[in-house]
Amino acid sequence: MAEIVPDTKDWTWVLQRPCPECGFNASGIGRSDIPTVIRENAEAWQDVFRAGGELHVRRRPDVWSPLEYACHVRDVFRIYEYRLGLMLSQDDPHFPNWDQDATAVQERYGEQDPAKVIVELGLAAESVAAAFARVEGDQWARTGNRSDGARFTVESIGRYFVHDPIHHLHDVTSQLN
Repeated sequence: MAEIVPDTKDWTWVLQRPCPECGFNASGIGRSDIPTVIRENAEAWQDVFRAGGELHVRRRPDVWSPLEYACHVRDVFRIYEYRLGLMLSQDDPHFPNWDQDATAVQERYGEQDPAKVIVELGLAAESVAAAFARVEGDQWARTGNRSDGARFTVESIGRYFVHDPIHHLHDVTSQLN
């Protein structure tokens, strides 16, 4: 099987303009919309898995399978809940680096049980959605820093982060059509 080429793009541009691939427009997402967007995305992933099909199969050898994407999205939900927690509990934290590609290999995304993954994705989505729903007032302006130097407020990281699961759902549904 071909190796997936690591994504080294800086996707922070999605905060300034719509994504031409998936259509996501971060400027159209208000802070109070973030939990709803997360929950709606998680439900759409449930629909993909309920439809069945060959979730383990890569349609192209250099592109993740629907199962691998779902594992990644589950972990994105977990990572961003952790980062949100750091931002709310520490002054201007620096987030530990997360190598998503190494995680996919180490955790054997393509070999995980789809029934377990989709449950975990739903639970992780609800947990991060609830965490964003609890953010109030001045907390939205708290800051945090990614290992590559990108700086976020709680509000901007929320709008930035929701693009990832939306984009990957688009990746998967376009593969299946």
